[in-house]
Amino acid sequence: MTSLSGTLWNTSAKQELARQRWLLALRVATTYVLLSAAAVVMLLPFIWMLSTSLKTPSSVFVYPPEWIPKPVEWTNYVQVTRVMPFLRYVLNTAAVASSVTLLHLVVSSLAAYAFARLRFPGRNRLFLAYLATLMVPGQVTLIPNFLIVKYLGWIDTYQALIIPQIFSAFGTFLLRQFFLTIPNELEDAARIDGASSFAIYWRIVLPLSGPALATLGVFTFTAQWNNFLWPLIVINDEQMRTLTVGLRALVGQFTVQYPLLMAGSVISILPMLVMFLVAQRFFVRGIALTGLGGR
Repeated sequence: MTSLSGTLWNTSAKQELARQRWLLALRVATTYVLLSAAAVVMLLPFIWMLSTSLKTPSSVFVYPPEWIPKPVEWTNYVQVTRVMPFLRYVLNTAAVASSVTLLHLVVSSLAAYAFARLRFPGRNRLFLAYLATLMVPGQVTLIPNFLIVKYLGWIDTYQALIIPQIFSAFGTFLLRQFFLTIPNELEDAARIDGASSFAIYWRIVLPLSGPALATLGVFTFTAQWNNFLWPLIVINDEQMRTLTVGLRALVGQFTVQYPLLMAGSVISILPMLVMFLVAQRFFVRGIALTGLGGR
């Protein structure tokens, strides 16, 4: 009797285990199907952009839509560099985005180190006031910033494109959250050895903050590469335009050169794609360690 009961229990346990495995496999398969569908939906605009960049103007709005152009117009990528100083726009955008990213990392990391490690009266209140600026829309400060830039005589200069963009409460908050995870024992040991606060920041904190810096760098570079409103306001000289403002010239009052516009857009996203692929490992790790992943 005992042997029969044990056999029935083992059979029931095996059936339950098999059912749980089947449910787990079904759950995983459903998750992958949903994620794949979401990925396809997100990729459709980029696929359509690439398709349009290879079409003739007359085939852009044909019905039903053609995902595979017939014929394929590779000359659109050459033509877009001829109708405007496209290379100049790319160089301007690269110079501005790189400069802003570098200076932003320096300024934000210094402020974040002060808020995370230094002790001074009113530190927490000042940090809350600093964070409160995140609730102020950028359009509110647009006119004051423009008036300051105009007063300094920076219209149509790189200073106007770079200096106002290097300060960010978000960057300071992100790096501060990461700096707080660095053990205090490292700082205490450095102070015993006679290191100053700046030496600790430069030799200990920054080398350990690669993932967070990479994350902020990707965010900043992407935002500056796609920045449109501020360069549109402070730049009038055609030779000083950035890529987003330059591509806007392809949109006329009555006509839009969609193939050329999409060809230029495809070229413009390539640097961001390369940067993300290079920094992907640090980017994902930085998101997890700085608390932006929702955990």
